[in-house]
Amino acid sequence: MQLLKKMNNQILNRSIIIENQYFMNIDCIYNLFKFSNVEIEQYECYQKMSFRNRCVVAGANGLIQLSVPLENGRGQKCPVRDVRVNYAEAWQKQHWRTLFSCYGNAPFFEFYRDWLEAFYQKEFVFLFDMNMEALSWLKKVLKIPAEISLTNSFIKDYPTGIISDCRNRWLPKNYLDKPSPVRYRQVFAEGTGFMPNLSVLDMLFCAGPQSNLLLQATDA
Repeated sequence: MQLLKKMNNQILNRSIIIENQYFMNIDCIYNLFKFSNVEIEQYECYQKMSFRNRCVVAGANGLIQLSVPLENGRGQKCPVRDVRVNYAEAWQKQHWRTLFSCYGNAPFFEFYRDWLEAFYQKEFVFLFDMNMEALSWLKKVLKIPAEISLTNSFIKDYPTGIISDCRNRWLPKNYLDKPSPVRYRQVFAEGTGFMPNLSVLDMLFCAGPQSNLLLQATDA
């Protein structure tokens, strides 16, 4: 018993580092519950084809990707904190309408509707700040116990055992490779089957406050 307690304390005292994401996927959120400290990388160069400006939700016909358009395009090479959101097109209305269409009948959609509707009416200048506001909200509603902070500098390779480096661990090309550790009743499961590792919004709309218990109780 003492050995197990010691091992658990070692895990809880460790830190994890991840990139700044747009409504991150469930496996990423699940991993945040394993650590007492979460660091968000703020000194990297922006990387395209990632979840920094996109997320995946479930529709009646399958997966739907929601992408935030960026000024100067997604292929730009600049510090991630300098990446600006492009409002030339009404992408906020499109994202909100998609969420409403997919989850309007979900058990807990109304529970989170007000905050999200207000979120999609704001015009954030920088993608990083927009994602951090979303993460701050997720920490509150999911009751994520970890302390969340920003990196102090860019370190390419972290020493093994000091911090769990999960930057770019979850990408659009591989996020479905690992079986989802969390399962719950989805809106379109009867027609599409269970779709794993979607944006955490899917779990919130479908499972509501129970999401916290699912994330803590699941043993991956």
